[in-house]
Amino acid sequence: MTGGAPAQRQARAVRLGPRSVAALLLVSAVGVAGLGWPFLAPPDASLNAHAQDAPWLFAGLLVLLVAVVAATISESGLGPKAVAMLGVLAAAGAALRPIGAGTAGLEPMFFLMVLSGRVLGPGFGFVLGSVTMFASALLTGGVGPWMPFQMLSMGWFTMGAGLLPGPDRLRGRAELLMLAAYGFLAAFAYGTVMNLAGWTFMNTLASDIAFDPDASVPDNLARFVAYCLATSLGWDGGRAAMTVVLTLTLGTTLLKALRRATRRAAFEAPVTFEESGEVSRPT
Repeated sequence: MTGGAPAQRQARAVRLGPRSVAALLLVSAVGVAGLGWPFLAPPDASLNAHAQDAPWLFAGLLVLLVAVVAATISESGLGPKAVAMLGVLAAAGAALRPIGAGTAGLEPMFFLMVLSGRVLGPGFGFVLGSVTMFASALLTGGVGPWMPFQMLSMGWFTMGAGLLPGPDRLRGRAELLMLAAYGFLAAFAYGTVMNLAGWTFMNTLASDIAFDPDASVPDNLARFVAYCLATSLGWDGGRAAMTVVLTLTLGTTLLKALRRATRRAAFEAPVTFEESGEVSRPT
């Protein structure tokens, strides 16, 4: 918190209502089941008999559920100003993603998502993360069965930034350190989630670290850890390092810009009517 300055309540682009929260919980539960079913189903479960089909089923279901969540949140108060800001930030994130694609996981988009979620709140953050990943997939040609899991996981972690403590009071270096720490952990968590999404698509005959529907849960867990170490540890480390560096160097400027834009948009300011009949809007 800055020295002696009075705390100013931070506006939210979207206020989550009961329907929005229920929709988020539903899609999150389905997402957890779609990602974690190899560790939730015993080897003799009927689901393992469809090990090649299950990832496609969950991917298709997640597309519909993420769309339902976005629509539900929109109905709860995503007004024209919030839609405009959503479009700008999603376009910026989609444009940033190809810059580091294929280069040791250096993804500046992740830094933008974390800081945007912090300023604009969890509801807006979930929609922003999901829409940005969808737009970037179209832009880069990265459309595939992994895309719904990318949308969901980026929505989770952008929303998580909006749930961090002290949105109205915590400012300055303390806030930057908190966001840098969150971005560091979220970068590895995002990589782990995406590993879960892609791991089950591997053919057991092609690798001894692929998911084996006939193996025990501990054996598959060991396979998954080996898969993460072999395929994505360096990539996730690059993403985490870049997120920390950008947060600490550019975070103050971007947070100020986002908060200034949020105040000027006056998302939560009501429209009033004067006696003359004219509409009085916040400036």
